[in-house]
Amino acid sequence: MTTAVGQAAPHFELVAQTGETVKLTDFRGKYVVLYFYPKDMTPGCTTEACDFRDYHEQFAELDAVILGVSPDPVDKHQKFAEKHGLPFLLLVDENHETAERYAVWKLKKNFGKEYMGIERSTFVIDKDGILIKEWRKVRVKGHVEEALSFIKEES
Repeated sequence: MTTAVGQAAPHFELVAQTGETVKLTDFRGKYVVLYFYPKDMTPGCTTEACDFRDYHEQFAELDAVILGVSPDPVDKHQKFAEKHGLPFLLLVDENHETAERYAVWKLKKNFGKEYMGIERSTFVIDKDGILIKEWRKVRVKGHVEEALSFIKEES
């Protein structure tokens, strides 16, 4: 299954940093901002997570939940969330099945090395579970504000 705007968002069931199992269907009736990021505690990922943290209340006022997803294990997510005061769930996708369903598990190149990893991407899922917006190859600066503006226009 791959993603397509206007169709049902691919289902997932993942463990969060809190230890609870989270499913996409848990959030019916709310917008879901599902963002995939490569790795906890790295500069770009920390900036993005802190931007989502800083706008968390504004998203909540629009009936939107934020969910971050990376291949990092629960303990790394816990440390990352605690260190930066993240008020939203970080989901563990160690086997990258969800990343593959959303087509964000990609061949990457860095300093001449090739490896598989997460392509920074964000998806907005409406209150009925339909994918209504996607951003791929996200540049962190200004991205969270853009996602917030999109949801404001939708609601």
